[in-house]
Amino acid sequence: MLVYFGKQGRGAPELLERFAREHETELEVVHSPEEVHSLLNRALPGCLILDLEDEAEAPLELCRALKADAFTSIVPVVFMAHGDGDDLSTSALVAGGDEVIRIGLPEREKWLRLQSVVRRAVRDVNVHPTTRLPGTIQIERDLAIRLERGESFALCYADLDHFKEFNDRYGYNNGDRVIRLLSRILRDLVRGLAPGGFVGHIGGDDFIFTVALEYMETCCDEILQLFDDLIPYQYSEEDRRAGYFLGKDRRGNVHRIPLMTLSIGVVTNRVQGFTHTAQVSERAGEMKTYAKGLPGSVYVVDRRQAFTDEFDEDA
Repeated sequence: MLVYFGKQGRGAPELLERFAREHETELEVVHSPEEVHSLLNRALPGCLILDLEDEAEAPLELCRALKADAFTSIVPVVFMAHGDGDDLSTSALVAGGDEVIRIGLPEREKWLRLQSVVRRAVRDVNVHPTTRLPGTIQIERDLAIRLERGESFALCYADLDHFKEFNDRYGYNNGDRVIRLLSRILRDLVRGLAPGGFVGHIGGDDFIFTVALEYMETCCDEILQLFDDLIPYQYSEEDRRAGYFLGKDRRGNVHRIPLMTLSIGVVTNRVQGFTHTAQVSERAGEMKTYAKGLPGSVYVVDRRQAFTDEFDEDA
């Protein structure tokens, strides 16, 4: 999907309409920053095109806001500039724009510039295709920035329990629906409860969210509560009422498979200093594994000062 932001009453340029048709993608026209933010809260488009006229501060401010937000910064932004001065292009690039296309350029060049941005986004932006959340590259980058700035943070490794058995019983389409549900729970709650928070998708049913330390408990509590409220409705009424279904292990033995739960392993730099992202990810993996050994939906916080100390459990 492409999104075009222009003045009220102005439709998208013919170039964009033709580009969308030939690439068999939807073109959405919006006329206010609020509409853009609302749209990007629902889905991440392949490209956002901002109409930039002389003295037009609104699209520049919109771009700055989007690029400052970890959830929307991955969306490529193209400015279509009506003026001829270099200052306009400079302002657009300083605001975070990925490309500036001048209206006076030959149609072929404008087309190729737009096509280059879209292709570059597909090639370079590391997002998971199911959830459109940032992938491992952005997860690593976000953590590295927090370490470099000396921020107090909590990195939370979330993983579904009994997801494979659900997938085997209900099929991968329903499995993908659960993955998308969890991604929205994490994205919406972290965004609403933890300013500056970040959510990434490692792959499969593994997610990372990183928040300022003071928001960790609230986020984890709310995420687990909402997950437990919603996940039973992903099952058939029969399985939901029973609270389990019968499934076979690899040896063919029949077991009761409980409804899915969510385990979160939490690592903070409250008492443990970290100098490299690998140290944090190693600890997070340990905590996630420990949490998965506990019953129900839980989060477990690593409060060790040394690697031989004990964990603390929260639920």
